[in-house]
Amino acid sequence: MGKLAAASVATKINSLLEVKPVINIIFAAAPSQNEFLENLLQANIDWSRINAFHMDEYLGLDAVAPQGFGNFLRERLFDKVAFREVHFLNGNAEDPAGECIRYAELLEMNPVDLVCMGIGENTHLAFNDPHVADFNDSALVKVVDLDLECRVQQVNDGCFEALEDVPTHALTLTIPALLRAAHIFAMVPGEKKATAVYHTLNADISEKYPSTILRKHPNAVLFVDDKSSVQILN
Repeated sequence: MGKLAAASVATKINSLLEVKPVINIIFAAAPSQNEFLENLLQANIDWSRINAFHMDEYLGLDAVAPQGFGNFLRERLFDKVAFREVHFLNGNAEDPAGECIRYAELLEMNPVDLVCMGIGENTHLAFNDPHVADFNDSALVKVVDLDLECRVQQVNDGCFEALEDVPTHALTLTIPALLRAAHIFAMVPGEKKATAVYHTLNADISEKYPSTILRKHPNAVLFVDDKSSVQILN
């Protein structure tokens, strides 16, 4: 799945670069993206014409913690190829609200062409858990509290040893910020995502299951594997 997704994303990136001098891409940081990112690095892409963003970051986590999403992407992508620019969300900013404004202004100045994302076990997109997701959010970036299922997922993914280690708040791009992208690719592998995949494709489109909004996007592609697709195939 990771290899196929990377090939599809690389093809789209190169087609965009044929008609635009610079493109802007948002990347997700999660173990579900590992194989995709690993394969994307093998593609023939002119990274020097790409600005990179990431979609969420924990608040108050140690700046060098490997669980930090900026650090995750540095290790797996940002430090491995020469992007034109990489814009990081600062989860340790003294003024989180001000950081949201700063990053929103960057997104306004650099309209997003493509988003590479996952879907959470609770169907969240970025850190838009059901209780904070807003399909009509007026903000592009906001501070949110994380629901219990989301925080448990971070332990399930092996990112933290225990629930009490998982931060309770984060910065996140909002649903409208993500859906502004011309193209969305969602990579969702693994058995723990099977229920989320089922709801994404079958539940009523509502904030109860945030990922259902992807069905409204004209250019959203979902990649699943044999484990995450089990509930939609049986």
